[in-house]
Amino acid sequence: MSEFRTEKITNHIKELSAIFIEKESGPTSMITVTRVLLSPDNKHAKIMISVLPKEKEKAAYGFIKRNLGEMRKYISKNLKINPIPFLDVEIDEGEKNRQRIDELLNQG
Repeated sequence: MSEFRTEKITNHIKELSAIFIEKESGPTSMITVTRVLLSPDNKHAKIMISVLPKEKEKAAYGFIKRNLGEMRKYISKNLKINPIPFLDVEIDEGEKNRQRIDELLNQG
């Protein structure tokens, strides 16, 4: 599969998952989809998220984990590829580290 097509699929999954999360989540935290990692065979997609405030991270992760089936249905309705990848979610530790570095730099 071409690199361009893979990138396009990844971007669509990122956009659609962000829209789904925005519609379905409550106003108690801000959940951001930072990136999507697609397996080479396009059968699995890992959605990387960051959550603010940090105290709500566990609840937001659990919410998304419980709703992965619904999110996959939403993505399949709006993304015309076959097969739709199986979804998983993970907290983006790299993004958390970057934010911490920014905090430290701004303090100095």
